[in-house]
Amino acid sequence: MILRKRTAGLSEPALERFVARAKRMVRLRGTVNVLVTTSRELRILNSRFRGLDKATDVLSFPPIFDLVPDFAGDVAISADIAAQNARRLGHSAAVEIKILALHGVLHLAGYDHERDAGEMGRKEAHLREECRGFDQKFFSRKLR
Repeated sequence: MILRKRTAGLSEPALERFVARAKRMVRLRGTVNVLVTTSRELRILNSRFRGLDKATDVLSFPPIFDLVPDFAGDVAISADIAAQNARRLGHSAAVEIKILALHGVLHLAGYDHERDAGEMGRKEAHLREECRGFDQKFFSRKLR
């Protein structure tokens, strides 16, 4: 976990525990690296790897050719966009970052909301219901 941009109420150990739980829930094995950073950095990554010159809330990068054993992939999250989403949706930025981390882990597990006719959205909604210890707003956030 790398919190390049700090978020109130979120620590590296807390995010690490959440990601570990999310991985167990989707049966994803291997290390997941999570970077919480600025919109500027997400824009650079989005441009470089997806050809889209705009910031986004979360990006997932699965491993290439299984070059690193026991590696599930990387997730990059914009703390700036997470904070904007949180304000708009009425919950904390820390909760929003966990929502985005769950979304990224689902992508690393092979789900793709752009191509799966709602399967990923249903799975994400189900997993949110399974999560305990979160504000009720965690569960009601509109899915992609």
